[in-house]
This record gives sequence, structure tokens and C-alpha cells, in this order.
Amino acid sequence: MPAYSDLFSRNLGVVTPAEQARLRDACVGLAGCGGVGGAYALTFARMGVGAFHLADFDGFEAANFNRQQGATLANIGRPKTEVLREMILAINPEARVTLFPRGVTADSVEAFLTGAALVMDGIDFYALPARRLLFPAAERRGVPVVTSGPIGLTTTLHVFGPGAMPFEEYFDFAGCRDRTEEFAAFIAGVTPGLLQLGQVDVARVDFAAQRAPSFATAIQLCAGLACTEAMRLLLGRGTPFLAPRYFQFDPVSLKTARGRLRFGNRGPLQRLKRRMIARQLARHANPAVAPAP
Repeated sequence: MPAYSDLFSRNLGVVTPAEQARLRDACVGLAGCGGVGGAYALTFARMGVGAFHLADFDGFEAANFNRQQGATLANIGRPKTEVLREMILAINPEARVTLFPRGVTADSVEAFLTGAALVMDGIDFYALPARRLLFPAAERRGVPVVTSGPIGLTTTLHVFGPGAMPFEEYFDFAGCRDRTEEFAAFIAGVTPGLLQLGQVDVARVDFAAQRAPSFATAIQLCAGLACTEAMRLLLGRGTPFLAPRYFQFDPVSLKTARGRLRFGNRGPLQRLKRRMIARQLARHANPAVAPAP
């Protein structure tokens, strides 16, 4: 079996031997092992990261084939965490992989965070309750969370953790009256630049089925962007890109949107965007969308 030093020797020159040793000792938590989560897992494996916490309750199905790393004919019906563990170990056989097959829950979140140097947000877009559980728990422990969204063909970047605006404050979910407004707040906060406009057919967004368009190229952009920021965090390189700072890149127009939302989603312009997005979502919303508890 090849030695670790041979498997990851070509990383050297981009990282130093001492930095590679730090990656070998690091543990990352992956909340979600589907589209971006699977891409993060394999990117970290090829970076030589030594330990993983994988959280996901789902199995692979045909609808995942367009974008998810572990989605193959042989893996239909298999748990995503088990498939990703096999793929990680096929790249780095000495990796230490702990599975959380029920996903991030109130019962598992503390164990999931224990020992993790940082967490990558690969949670499904619709699973806002899981995010609202994970992010505050990570903030209490001082564990950074990196989140990047494949919105249309674009990618985004936010980092929450020590020194950042808290997740709940940034998105201002407390000001939302129902689930449509929560989703609108999430979209507006993730993409203040709205570079994805015109790239997504909103009629294809199905609240009842919890399904939305997603494309493989955007997944790969997320992995490159988010894992690079995670590498900087793990190695202490430079200043972290902390919320309320935001970034979005559109590879179609080659435009970027970046800035700092001083008041998060509570600023006047963000409130206007939230109302605009909520009206658009409401026109296509399924009656099954119930008010938030």
C-alpha cells in the first residue's frame, strides 16, 4: 500500500510539509453527503485531510446522478455516508471516518462537532431546521462553518464562527412569518448580489417535493471555493472570510458580487430583496407549504 507521503507528495509546493502534516491531523465535519457534501469529501480526501465526520440520513437515488459524487448504478439505495466512507478510504486508506447516519439532529449534533476543526455545510437547501440547529451549536463551541451554495450556475461563500456575525442574526429568520419568508430570507442572505437571476426556472422549484434545479458545474465550483477557504482556516492562512461578508461568482458572465452586509438581512435593501423573492416564490409555492411553527 502506498505511503501517505507518496499519495499526497504533489500537494507540496502549494502547502509546506508542516502544513501537510496539519492537514493529516485535522478533522472536518461534513453536514450532508450529497451534492456539495460529496464534492467536499473527495476534495478533502485528496488534500490529505486525516479525519472525517460524515452526517447524512439519506441514500442515493436516480435523481442524484446529475450532480452527486457517490451516485452510481451500483450505489442506488445505499446510505450516502457509507458510500462516501468507501470513496474516502479508496483515496486515503489511513483516514479516520466516523458516520452519523441519522444526519445532524438534536441528539447527534454535539458528538458531530466534537473534535472537528471546522464544519462544511452540505445540508439540503430546504432543510433550514437542520441549519438552525447546526450553526448555533457550532457557534457555541467556537467551530467555524463554511457554507457555499450552487445557485443556478453560480457559487457563493459565507463563513460563520468566531468573530463572525451569528447565523441567525445574519439571516434574520426571527423576522419571518412563514416558511416562504424563511426561504426568501435564506436566498437573499446567500446571494445579495442576485447574480443567479435568469438562470433558474422558478416553476421547477417544488416546495412539496423539496426539489430544486441543481447543476454539476456549480457543485464543482462550490467545492473549489469552499474547500480553499477551509484549507486557509485549517492552516491559519490569512484572515478568514467571515460573515457578514459575502461572495458570489457567476462563471457565465464572469462577474463577482462581494461585500459586507453591515446589518445582515435587516438592512433596507435586503428587506426589499426578501419581499421580491418571497413574492416570486409564493407565485409558484405549493399549498403544502405551511406556516413556520
